[in-house]
Amino acid sequence: MSLSILSGLNTASAQSSSASLKLSTVVIDPGHGGRDAGCSSPDGKILEKDIVLDIAKRVAGKIKAGYPDVKVIMTRDSDKGVELQERAEIANRNKANLFISIHVNSVEGKKTSPNGYSVHILGQYTSKNRDLYAVNMDVVRRENSVITLEDDFTTKYEGFDPSDEESYIFMNLMQNAFLEQSLEFAQQLDKSLGGGPIRNSRGISQDPFLVLWRTAMPSVLIECGFLPNPQDREALNSEKGREGIASGIYEAFRKYKKGYDGTDAVDSAEPEKEVGRQTEKAAKGSADAGSAAAASGDNARSASGKAATGVRFGTQVLVSSKVMKEDDPYFLGYTPECFDVGKLHKYIIGIDSDQDEAREVLKKIRKKYPDAFLVKIEGSTVSICK
Repeated sequence: MSLSILSGLNTASAQSSSASLKLSTVVIDPGHGGRDAGCSSPDGKILEKDIVLDIAKRVAGKIKAGYPDVKVIMTRDSDKGVELQERAEIANRNKANLFISIHVNSVEGKKTSPNGYSVHILGQYTSKNRDLYAVNMDVVRRENSVITLEDDFTTKYEGFDPSDEESYIFMNLMQNAFLEQSLEFAQQLDKSLGGGPIRNSRGISQDPFLVLWRTAMPSVLIECGFLPNPQDREALNSEKGREGIASGIYEAFRKYKKGYDGTDAVDSAEPEKEVGRQTEKAAKGSADAGSAAAASGDNARSASGKAATGVRFGTQVLVSSKVMKEDDPYFLGYTPECFDVGKLHKYIIGIDSDQDEAREVLKKIRKKYPDAFLVKIEGSTVSICK
């Protein structure tokens, strides 16, 4: 990663700790475009680039209407190609507080059974055939491979090769400072989209998408559904279906922004839309263990399995899809407590019942973990201390 990107990450990390920070700018990224059509329906008539552009425009319109003071920027608003690097740079140049990349999923061969939506945040590299890395690498390679359509892509992306597994090692922990907020928004998306036209949640996962790696802010990538699947395709290709998906994304944004800076939409006094009512029902009835855990809250335990209760304060040093042992070298001798959020795990050290004491410990911990931050632990729920 270049020094300029690292600098951007560190600056944004420092800014995000400010209690006065507002979510004032959001960048919406419709995937693909131009000669890069993305995936397509079996007959080749329905293209990913068209579907995601329509959904993105609907989301942008809803945010502008609900939050007139929020600057909404689209990486493309027509059928034109935008390089992956430029998509991220648009967000970085505009000092965006949130980056939302919208895509549609596919599957190799003639399979039509995979269905449902999924939400992705930037993840760490793990060994092949382990963890979520191996499960999602097909879609990661497909989305990242669009850089091969760009001129001189090996120079622009510092030698990154989307077909080479070793290239993904360099993404390890590159956006750790934003994982917490990215995860918070991802959880809202996973819940809200469940009340829309495509009900099946494939969960939240960490994956090495290039477009997320290059952004210096909380970022998510949404796969809205599978185009080869007849039921998903019907929703993705209909006015009602796209409107429902866009409403789910907007509802997640509304809840995330309320938690981020305390402000609500100008139309928040209106009765909650059907998508909101269906969301709670879908979250409660989800058969997916990861989605159910994310919907109902964090499950707290120490790395050795002990239960944790009461109001306490601590320093979060890691969010990972990998279960780690208490004596893992990463923790530098500290004994962590682990809080499960769906398929991801938050690791917290330096826990104390006194907030001032915990803040003092945070100062020492930050010498070894610069991106660590203070959190409040209420029973089994973890929240950022402003």
